[in-house]
Amino acid sequence: MSGPHHDPARYRDRDLVPVRRALLSVSDKTGIIELARALVAAGAEIVSTGSTADTIRRAGLAVTDAGELTGAGEMLDGRVKTLHPTIHAGILADLRLEHHESELERLGITPFELVVVNLYPFADTVASGASITDTVEQIDIGGPAMVRAAAKNYANVAVVVTPERYPDIVTQLALGGTTRAQRAALAWEAFRHTTRYDTAVATWFGDTVVTASGADSEAFPNPGSEVSPQHACPNLDICHPNPGSETSPFPDRMARTWQKTADLRYGENAHQRAALYSTTTGGAGGAGSAGSAGSARNAGNPGSAGNPGSAGNPGIAQAEQLAGKEMSYNNYVDADAAVRAAYDFDVPAVAIIKHANPCGIAVAAAAAPDPIADAHRRALACDSVSAYGGVVAANRPVTRAMAETLITGFTEVLVAPGFEPAAREILREKKNLRLLLLPTGFAPGTSELRQVSGGILVQETDRSFAAAALWTLVAGEPVDKATLSDLEFAWRACRAVKSNAILLAFQGASVGVGMGQVNRVDSCRLAVARAGDRAGGSVAASDAFFPFADGVQILLEAGVRAFVQPGGSVRDTEVTAAVQAAGASMYVTGERHFFH
Repeated sequence: MSGPHHDPARYRDRDLVPVRRALLSVSDKTGIIELARALVAAGAEIVSTGSTADTIRRAGLAVTDAGELTGAGEMLDGRVKTLHPTIHAGILADLRLEHHESELERLGITPFELVVVNLYPFADTVASGASITDTVEQIDIGGPAMVRAAAKNYANVAVVVTPERYPDIVTQLALGGTTRAQRAALAWEAFRHTTRYDTAVATWFGDTVVTASGADSEAFPNPGSEVSPQHACPNLDICHPNPGSETSPFPDRMARTWQKTADLRYGENAHQRAALYSTTTGGAGGAGSAGSAGSARNAGNPGSAGNPGSAGNPGIAQAEQLAGKEMSYNNYVDADAAVRAAYDFDVPAVAIIKHANPCGIAVAAAAAPDPIADAHRRALACDSVSAYGGVVAANRPVTRAMAETLITGFTEVLVAPGFEPAAREILREKKNLRLLLLPTGFAPGTSELRQVSGGILVQETDRSFAAAALWTLVAGEPVDKATLSDLEFAWRACRAVKSNAILLAFQGASVGVGMGQVNRVDSCRLAVARAGDRAGGSVAASDAFFPFADGVQILLEAGVRAFVQPGGSVRDTEVTAAVQAAGASMYVTGERHFFH
């Protein structure tokens, strides 16, 4: 914008701004009396609203009701309090400009030099399980308007959005006012605050209100309009308001804020700095909560509750650390990979992860008296050498028997949806063992993102496993029920293995894993080497097609008796012929499971 009113030469310099008038309107009353006393002692006039004014007045301090300035009291059950020119002109006037100052004088409006506002407790209301109607009433309107106005006018006004800043303001009152640098920093904090608030509202609105209002139906009656149905979903997750449509399931814009919950000791390496950020603020223990209570929570909960469709669905970032050393960057990465692998199964399962790759995955045997302990024992047997210093995840509460097996080796992290009290007592023997309790309602999400330079990639989470009934037998005879069950297990388990992935399995447990190789034949060699004699009689799963017959030949020579793979190679005929000639069986699924 140009013109005489925006000529930089017309602006008068303002650095130290004394606080003569302050506007206080807070939901959280923590520390507000102490701040008000300091303002009165500094000779500042206090203007306030509703319950904030009552709180200040009960403390014996002078306060002016905002309604006295506007000439109108609160209306519409308090929905309208401060949305008035007298309030906002006092906040927005740029007193570096003479004509703004003279205009205020003509209108009889006194400016504010300090605005203290914290917003309605929207997130707490959502967390409480309140109804949609009650939650909507906690969407603050006037508060964000005042905060943004004051932040925009940081050249003249200091804005405070958290009680933690009150002591700083008290200090500055004694020094004669706030500086430009301080007001700029406070404004930045304020804009971030309203961004987080608005994003929380938008996310909840999309997840809850839009869904309750029939988002799965045609939200917009004219399919050819410029507004596409998926745009109604403001969260970061995948929305399918119109299943089967040809439009993209991803919204045009995504919004999500993260709150720092811990500074980590370092990143992947000691010279890299790192921190943990969480998409939700409730229920997170973080790195500093070791030794907290709640060990029996979820003791009977397999972790199947919750809303897996929410981008803010609680996960590893919200897990409560019950014991052990501070979590590291690599601990979090491996714990997340372990949980993802364990929760690929609906039956009791355990995954042991090292450097984001599994060195053992197993499900419990059908007749096992302690299913999760049996799954752990069988997962550990896959590669006990690599499991040393690994991360273990269980999709059922940890039992005494599992704890007794686990403490015989060295494990960095154990994460589960619950811990039996007896298991906790046993695990205490390992002082450095980090115990992570998954948050209540944990369930795998439906979308995931990854940062790349200049942006992010977003995709649906890979949780599609074609049922065996949909597979196609391309070589050999149909396998028996037990072998087919092993193939189904291997097909699910290989999804957790970095590509190129080959996983050998026997009786519901991995016996050899070949991962992360740049060609599939090397992955085959690695899986066979890890399995040793156990390769004989095992089944093999490959995350993608075999490009040549050489890989299957290595597996066949090791004694693999059945295969499952996506198919689709130009040399499928050669691959299946090799299997057929060896008297083994091969199924193709028509889907692959690359994991990068």
